[in-house]
Amino acid sequence: MLEPFLFFLFAVLAVVGALGMLISRNPVQSALWMVMTLFAVACLYLTLNAQFIGVVQILVYAGAIMVLFLFVIMLLNLEATPRLGGLDWKKGVAFVLGVAVLAQLLVILSLRLNAAPTLLPAAEAADATSVENLGLALLTEHAFSLEIIGVLLLAATIGAVLLAKKRFV
Repeated sequence: MLEPFLFFLFAVLAVVGALGMLISRNPVQSALWMVMTLFAVACLYLTLNAQFIGVVQILVYAGAIMVLFLFVIMLLNLEATPRLGGLDWKKGVAFVLGVAVLAQLLVILSLRLNAAPTLLPAAEAADATSVENLGLALLTEHAFSLEIIGVLLLAATIGAVLLAKKRFV
């Protein structure tokens, strides 16, 4: 009886933290809202008996990544985000069409990959979440995906540094 209550409590906290992150004008406050969201997601993992993923969520994302974000925010001396002017109707239509095309691509991709979830028995599910099996699956079956994610993160980092550098020159 306590587990469903905690799950919904942490789900609400995650949504509130995400909305606070989006609404906040101050970048440091926005980063702190994101920390709250990451902790709530880690607690959601813990309520679902995924202890390894919950602990990794706290150590890697709420710890290391957020410290990096805060250092970048303080290094660039970012101020409050500027207010947006009136939105043009063309930009609104372009945004809606872009989201619609993205949704169609995701539906086609999920149908193509036949991504219907299957439930595992409890013994197989516990075995599938062991650290050894997760590492083996990441470095054998999903190695190419892991490399692609690494290259995308590197490209995003280089782009962010170049954009920040242009601002001060």
